[in-house]
Amino acid sequence: MKKPIIAISGDRLSHSSKFLNENYADIAPRDLKNAIVEAGGVPIILPYLESPEMVAEMVQSLIGRIDGLIIPGGPDVSPHFYGEEPTVEIGSTNYLKDSFEIELIKAAVSEKIPVLGICRGLQIINVAFGGTLYQDINSQDKLAFVKHQQDSFGAYPTHHIHLNGLSALTEIYQEQKEVLVNSRHHQAVKTLAPQFEIIARAIDGVVEAIESKNHNIMAVQWHPENMWQTDQKSLELFQKFIQNCSK
Repeated sequence: MKKPIIAISGDRLSHSSKFLNENYADIAPRDLKNAIVEAGGVPIILPYLESPEMVAEMVQSLIGRIDGLIIPGGPDVSPHFYGEEPTVEIGSTNYLKDSFEIELIKAAVSEKIPVLGICRGLQIINVAFGGTLYQDINSQDKLAFVKHQQDSFGAYPTHHIHLNGLSALTEIYQEQKEVLVNSRHHQAVKTLAPQFEIIARAIDGVVEAIESKNHNIMAVQWHPENMWQTDQKSLELFQKFIQNCSK
């Protein structure tokens, strides 16, 4: 049986260097690639392009050749894409990467290709369909009190989330309604795009997972790619996504 091909949107170093972090030597996190392989998929990496014409050409050539799309973590999403000016608390952004990923997401959705978003991936998916973000949770969300940008080792879970209703997550976690996750973000969903439902929140109300109403897109705010080797449920999240891509 042919294994599904899973495209990952890539990244690049913001400054030139003669040394490369091993995890980013080919512009995608090693843990994520290994999780896809372990779950039964074949990962390929898509470097973002700077020309709108080149983006359109890549998207057209990819459709029909990939079975799934993963948008991983990365820099902050530019507020330009949801009609705001940057606040002083926003981190580094990459306008070209945002543009590229928005086009990829929309193309995949139009072709009914399953999409999984991780951390920033959740945020750019929400923005791609008309949602907005807190540019900085601590300064803009007055109800937030959980530390969402953990200082602990990335693979260690640090705070709880609560699962809402029936979703792909409740199929994975079954009767477990409270889940311990890792967390490395300071932006979050402010206004949810109309195509989505919130399927998990932190105990302070911050959105932790969303799913499209047609169940073709799921996105989580934590990093299961860092925990799958020690947490079976994190691996099952990738396995479920790969199964959807195989249909």
